[in-house]
Order: sequence, then structure tokens, then C-alpha cells
Amino acid sequence: MATGAQAWTEQLVEAAGVNLQLVKGGSGPPLIILHGELGHHGWLRCHQALSRDYTLYLPSHPGFGATERQDWIMNMRDMAGWYLEAIDDLDLSGANLMGFSLGGWLAAEMAAMSPDLFNKLVLVSPAGIKPPEGEIYDMFLVVAKEFLTAGFHDTSATPEFLEICPDEPDSELAEAWEVAREEACRLSWRPYMHYAGLPNLLHRLKRLPTKIVWGEDDAIVPVSASQVFHQSIPGSTLALLDNCGHHPHVEKADEFVAIVKDFLSS
Repeated sequence: MATGAQAWTEQLVEAAGVNLQLVKGGSGPPLIILHGELGHHGWLRCHQALSRDYTLYLPSHPGFGATERQDWIMNMRDMAGWYLEAIDDLDLSGANLMGFSLGGWLAAEMAAMSPDLFNKLVLVSPAGIKPPEGEIYDMFLVVAKEFLTAGFHDTSATPEFLEICPDEPDSELAEAWEVAREEACRLSWRPYMHYAGLPNLLHRLKRLPTKIVWGEDDAIVPVSASQVFHQSIPGSTLALLDNCGHHPHVEKADEFVAIVKDFLSS
């Protein structure tokens, strides 16, 4: 992970019967952040900015990073159920919850199962719903580096792009990407990256304040899916970022942080 000022610590903690890799940093109310299909990309500018007001908890899902894979977790709803017990064990009831891409789908599943467990919910370019227009990018048809690159509208204007996707990834990073791709495939292959029942379950979030953030130029999960999420979650608000791809927290970090802080503090 990129260190910056080393504002975080990393450890293995026992949760829900698993040795969970957990990065923690900052101070203030808890904010759980769930990574996408290629795992954590490091302690980024958005994390540093959010950690000034919140205590960030960045777990690696079972089967990703150094967290032990659990064979019984066969789909995203299994993963969501496991996470709810992990949150109990970590004493994080009442935390804010945020998820990116695959992690956004996971966060939506968790919140639909137990909406009263969380304070507020932020979904960032989440998978999980079949877009009414366009198709979710098939990450398994390309190498990890090509998939990551496709997630940005303008890599040359994104200072952190080379940090998360270097021209020549070292062997450790390349292996981490491949392990993550294998687990993402196992969890979300059929149907690919969505669950047909999810829109119907999201009505349970009617009392959970929810913010949806999406890039207008998302080539991974088409922006048309944002409207389904928005319409399926009563009272939710939707922020669409211009000239932005699948990773608003990286490509438009300052704007993204301002949106999230305004929502969480309101």
C-alpha cells in the first residue's frame, strides 16, 4: 500500500471466524469502506481527506488480499451475511458504510439485509444491477491492467492512476490482481456482476440515508444503472460527475470527498 504520511495501520484481526486483513486510520465516527473487484488500491488521497473527520476501516474481503478465503461463501449474498457477523465482532454497529463497484454491490446487499445496522450508506459506481442500457464490462476478457485502465475517463489527468496501475506492475501486485480476479469470478460469474432480485430488495433502505455517486463516463458499469439504484432506494440522492469514469474517488478525488463529507455530516 502507498504510505503517504503513514496515517494508517494494517493488521490481521479475528472476525466471524476469519483472520481479516484490516487497514484502519483517522479519527471520528466509523466509516467502513468496501473495495472493488481488484482489491484495495492503497491509502489514497480520498482516504487521507476522509480520515480527518472519520475513522476509516478498510477490510479486505475473504479471498482477497491476506484475508482467508471461505469456501462456503459462494455469492455476494453469502459474503454480505458473513460481513454482518464480522461487523458485530468488530463492534461497528452504527457505522457509516461505503462501497466501490463490487464493494458497492456488497454494501447494498448488507444494508438490505440489516438496514438498521448502519448510520448512512454511500454507493460508488456499484455493480449488482443489470443496466437497462449498455452492459457491464467483462473484466475476464482482458488482463487486469487493461480492465483498470478502462475504468478511467482520462488517465493522463488522474495523478494517482500510475500509483494504482503502474506501467510495469511488480510480481506481488500482479499476483494480487489475479487472486482478486479469481475470487470475483467465483462470486459473480453467473449472472455476471448482478443479481436480478436486488432492485426489489433495496426498498428496505427506505429509512437509511443513501447517497449514490457515479461517473457520467463510466465504461465499466453503465451510468444507466444509477437510475435503477436511485429509483429502487426511496429517498436516495444521486450525484453524477462529469468527465469521470468508474472510479470517482480517484479520478475526481476532491469533488468526491466534498460530496461524501457533505452527505455524511448533514
